[in-house]
Amino acid sequence: MSLESTATNAGQPPEDTAPGSRQRNLGLALVLISAAQLMVVLDATIVNIALPHIQRDLGFSDSNLTWVVTAYGIAFGGLLLLGGRMGDVLGRRKIFVVGVLVFALASLFGGIAQTDWQILAARALQGLGAAAASPTALALITTNFPAGPRRNRAFAVYAAMSGAGAAIGLILGGALTEVSWRWTMLINVPIGVLVAVLAPRFLNESEPRPGRFDVPGAVTATLGLVALVYGFNHKAQTDPTTGLPYPWNDFWTLTPLLVGVILLVTFFVIESRSRHALLPLRIVKDRTRAVSFIAMLLVGAAIFAMFLFLSLYIQNVLGYSPIRAGLAFLPFSFMIVASAQVASALASRVDPRWIAGTGGVLASVAMWGFSQLEFDSTYVAHLLPWILVMASGMGLLFVSLTLTAVSGVDPQDSGVGSAVLNTVQQVGGAVGIALLGTVYANGILDKLSQTSGAQPTREALTYGSTQAFGLALYMVIAAAVVTLVGLNIKHQDLATDGAPGVPA
Repeated sequence: MSLESTATNAGQPPEDTAPGSRQRNLGLALVLISAAQLMVVLDATIVNIALPHIQRDLGFSDSNLTWVVTAYGIAFGGLLLLGGRMGDVLGRRKIFVVGVLVFALASLFGGIAQTDWQILAARALQGLGAAAASPTALALITTNFPAGPRRNRAFAVYAAMSGAGAAIGLILGGALTEVSWRWTMLINVPIGVLVAVLAPRFLNESEPRPGRFDVPGAVTATLGLVALVYGFNHKAQTDPTTGLPYPWNDFWTLTPLLVGVILLVTFFVIESRSRHALLPLRIVKDRTRAVSFIAMLLVGAAIFAMFLFLSLYIQNVLGYSPIRAGLAFLPFSFMIVASAQVASALASRVDPRWIAGTGGVLASVAMWGFSQLEFDSTYVAHLLPWILVMASGMGLLFVSLTLTAVSGVDPQDSGVGSAVLNTVQQVGGAVGIALLGTVYANGILDKLSQTSGAQPTREALTYGSTQAFGLALYMVIAAAVVTLVGLNIKHQDLATDGAPGVPA
């Protein structure tokens, strides 16, 4: 999933087509922008179906396997705001092309990777490219499309690409993995090169603006997240001397966690003093927006983990082929679209706390259902009902939190509210997967120690998954409580404040 504003990600108000630019073929311009966004969003989930095959080919442990997902999420989320700012200062088309080319090159490296560290480096580089391409792709709509119906239609198509990307990634990932997991990476290469070659011809460049880059903020935030994820993943490793997971007070577990916390605190100190902050603290001082960000952080952790661990469960426990596993998530896509439509219709009549709170309750019930899965459960009877309930809850949550995150934002910060929402979603997913991956790996080890087995069995894999879902349940409950208690904005304000970025 990707939630983004229809304004720029650097806190600048959207502008009409850049002065002096030629009128381009708007249809082809939209195709290029949408293709890049679909590629970026799709890659957040396309490898989920391929993970068991990547694990077998490259020798990943159960605990380190989650890095294939989190390496992308950390780089993408940690550098997203910086990418938007670079586009505004240096030129959006220029940064867009650079981001797409970096993404394509990283995909090539990932497709030919022969070791675990090579694919992890490629995934991080993909995240770097995505952090440059995604915010500038969105901002290029305001640069290339005149205000009015054509721009609105372009935003609608862009939003559809963002919403469909996760589901398409799972289905396409399944189909490509049937041939080889490497094609889940390599498919991006021709698409990225074609977009980068055609972009200068069909996309107008924005007029550069004066400004500086908050590099210290981007570095401390990203390295802080990396340190946290490393600490959680090391906790899931097995100590060769004892055969048990490392304790929390182990040096290589505790030290990275402490360093990560220190770096993130440093990030907020830098942001409070910087004139060009990536995250202006005035944005999070508003109670409604702060609650929206906290809730999305928790929801992002739960939803990314759900896709990951359900993908592993469906293939490793239920024995589904990659293509069947991808299709198993198709009902989720249909239901979340339907639920989002319901939420949009209710937004002008019902206070957002009740919409988001209901969504949180539904998602909590679904996560509880996932935590009750057994190794002999079936898809139709034991999995599909909870998938539909989860999608219903997520649709209500995503729409209402997007509305409250951008409601009442000052014009100078028109893009920051939704950009930060997207950032915390990606960051929550990366850190959540690291934390829940630790629970997953430790659960497998616990079950194996009870059965004296050496290789993960269906029972052990199921137990690890349900333990992870159990912790995710508390995250979703916390999100529901935060929205019900913390959101204090009325639906009348949402309907009349003209907040940017809210699709009609």
